[in-house]
Amino acid sequence: MNKPSVINERAQLLLKNLIEHYIQDGQPVGSRTLVKDCKLNLSPATVRNVMADLEDAGLIVAPHTSSGRIPTGRGYRFFVDSLLTVKPIRNQLIEKLKLELISSAPAEQLLGNASTLLSNITRMAGVVMIPRQEKVTLRHVEFLPLAVNRVLVILVVNSQEVQNKIIQTDREYSSSELQQASNYLNSEFAGSDLSDVRERLLKSMQDMRADMNKIMMSAMEITDQVLQEKHNSDYVMSGETNLMDYAEMGDVGKLRQLFETFSTKNDLLHLLDKSIHAQGMQIFIGDESGHPVLQECSVITSPYKVHDRVVGVLGVIGPTRMAYDRVIPVVDVTAKLLSSVLSSE
Repeated sequence: MNKPSVINERAQLLLKNLIEHYIQDGQPVGSRTLVKDCKLNLSPATVRNVMADLEDAGLIVAPHTSSGRIPTGRGYRFFVDSLLTVKPIRNQLIEKLKLELISSAPAEQLLGNASTLLSNITRMAGVVMIPRQEKVTLRHVEFLPLAVNRVLVILVVNSQEVQNKIIQTDREYSSSELQQASNYLNSEFAGSDLSDVRERLLKSMQDMRADMNKIMMSAMEITDQVLQEKHNSDYVMSGETNLMDYAEMGDVGKLRQLFETFSTKNDLLHLLDKSIHAQGMQIFIGDESGHPVLQECSVITSPYKVHDRVVGVLGVIGPTRMAYDRVIPVVDVTAKLLSSVLSSE
């Protein structure tokens, strides 16, 4: 980001002090506070003039008619890029992270623990993207009826990986109907990439005779639910309710929208996908995420690797008023430790 012309050293010092004050207590910062805390021999009038210049530059704003100011998204961005001094993470905390991650097994529990650790340390929401397999090949599928409107799906993928899922269906299916559906899928799609199966099912339905539609619909409905479950397990998240502790995120309507976004996952997955294809740590502040529901949030992510190949990202979601100097190294170190543990397995 190019430095606005008003950002001379004096203005930078005042901006840095203002943002650090606001991050600490969440209250608008007035000129008297800055005069008291900044180690500059400046009069209150001079400080007010500098603050007016910073406001004109779009770096701070008055939330009310009072004289206090708070940072804007642009102000936070300038602060993070140009003024931030990242605090080194304590060795004691590194050892705690290492111990917690090394003792986690299997891999699914490891990712969940990493998410929980990020949440507990930062007191925000921790998120870890589950590594995506480049190709998941369908080998065999079986559908078995359970209680009313419930079906056990036995899915064999890749070489010998077996996944058992219980799904809820819109209606009850007979054993023979489920057998027909599994026979059809196995004969037509065994050896296919699982992500292509539903698309090919939809296309095939248009070409099949009308008397086959019932079997096809059964197969498509159940397969769609299995694929949807796989899609919805693309990341693990912990500590969402921590966000309720921040006054600026206390609006019930906004929190409901945010939690719905976490639940449906699409917007956040899009952001994580952007991160996995970028180089190194990414910091999205406010509307930089491109998703209105995250406008009051900052998202800090870092990629993690298995044998030097990036397989996912992890990170922290919190208010824009987060302690960037403390959160950034926690995310960075956790990603490095997770990479180390996964590569050693």
